Amino acid sequence: MPEVTLTKTRIRAGVWEGVLGGTDQPPHIEALHLEQSLPGVSQTAIPERPGEWLVRVPIPAEVLSEGVQTFLLRNASTGERLAHFTIITGVAMEDDLRAEVDLLRAELDMLKRAFRRHCLETAT
Repeated sequence: MPEVTLTKTRIRAGVWEGVLGGTDQPPHIEALHLEQSLPGVSQTAIPERPGEWLVRVPIPAEVLSEGVQTFLLRNASTGERLAHFTIITGVAMEDDLRAEVDLLRAELDMLKRAFRRHCLETAT
């Protein structure tokens, strides 16, 4: 029997989305924050991809507060953890490694554009 997987695809407009695969019949998925169940979790079959399901988890505004918030997605019947996601709000990101990586990416993009511009100007 194939392994059931839940892979994040995006967070958009306050809704976490992922694809559940490896099962013909999806388990009941429960989303938890601080051990409290969140309402509105939905699972929809993806018509062009048999055995895969779109999972949507609305993120209530009232659970967001300053700091790191972690959300757990699990099989409600077995308690098996399928995925988790983290949201960081209101915290200065200067010392955060992810912020440093984002800054390095932005600087690298700027250098690439400047280098390409330089190559175009000197190519003639």
